Amino acid sequence: MAEKNEKKIKTAVALGYDPNEDGAPKVIASGKGALAEKIIEQAKENKIPVHEDSKLADTLSRLEIGEMIPPELYEVVAEILVFVDAMDKIKAKDKSRH
Repeated sequence: MAEKNEKKIKTAVALGYDPNEDGAPKVIASGKGALAEKIIEQAKENKIPVHEDSKLADTLSRLEIGEMIPPELYEVVAEILVFVDAMDKIKAKDKSRH
């Protein structure tokens, strides 16, 4: 039996959403491999929460930059946006304590 020693290539997709301008979240950056690492690094440097979901990233990576997510992904992306909002509120509380 041959061993599989393949490392899955990382995929990263950044979403943006402005409820005053956008009908739905849209893809603002997408990449695989080294570009995915750079997207993740930039998010962390800018204190943007990162959510890992390889299946969702693979699906979203098929969209064009600037393209809004399709309705069938609204629910899962909404869950992530709720997570991001909760992280922002936790960070704000921590800052107000110091």
